Amino acid sequence: MNESITAIPFSNLLLVFIPVAVVIGLLHAWSLDWKNTIYAVFRMLIQLLLIGYFLSYIFESNDASITIGVLSVMVFAASWIALRTVQQKRKQFYQFAFLSILVGGGLTLIMVTQFVLKLNPWFMPRYMIPLAGMIFASSMNGVSLAAERLKAEMDRNVSYPKARGIALRAALIPITNSLFAVGLVSLPGMMTGQILSGISPLIAVRYQIMVMCMIFSAVGFSTAMFLLLIKPHVSEFMSEK
Repeated sequence: MNESITAIPFSNLLLVFIPVAVVIGLLHAWSLDWKNTIYAVFRMLIQLLLIGYFLSYIFESNDASITIGVLSVMVFAASWIALRTVQQKRKQFYQFAFLSILVGGGLTLIMVTQFVLKLNPWFMPRYMIPLAGMIFASSMNGVSLAAERLKAEMDRNVSYPKARGIALRAALIPITNSLFAVGLVSLPGMMTGQILSGISPLIAVRYQIMVMCMIFSAVGFSTAMFLLLIKPHVSEFMSEK
């Protein structure tokens, strides 16, 4: 399988908005918030077009400093967003989320890019940035779920060790479900994209195995580290109202 991927003309791409418009019409007919949906679709369109041009520039520049800059922005943003579930202590616990995502996600990224894929050059943007995005986003979600669950359990006067275990299990639920479902219920986006671009399914499967393992590891490492770092501050964590 070595066929090149079929480019989608913009005129054809517009056709996918027809069912979107039908659903928005249904929301309007049922007196639901259809305006917010239009805003969401419009924002999605603008964001993806902008990131498309931005990534094209980064890939063509092939500059290590730009790649590192993009990764830094990812970590800073992911750490802030991760604590959205504990708003009132966001600034106070930001350092713990940042360190957890940086170390947990960073070590996983190094393992995948430098030892599994053996990128040359080591910063190859076409691989480094998409993989980093998946890793840091997964770590972000894990820390966010863990923070919310830890607070909920501590507010119920559950002991820290037990609450920590519940929080870690909660953070791992989404990726664990994905491990069970992959290949049976769903074909993941990366694997689907590679198959559509003409890559052999057997090669695409190897990449998907790598992705599933790296996401599971990143979530586990980052979440566990966050829960350990926050232990000395549990009393402050419980005081949030």
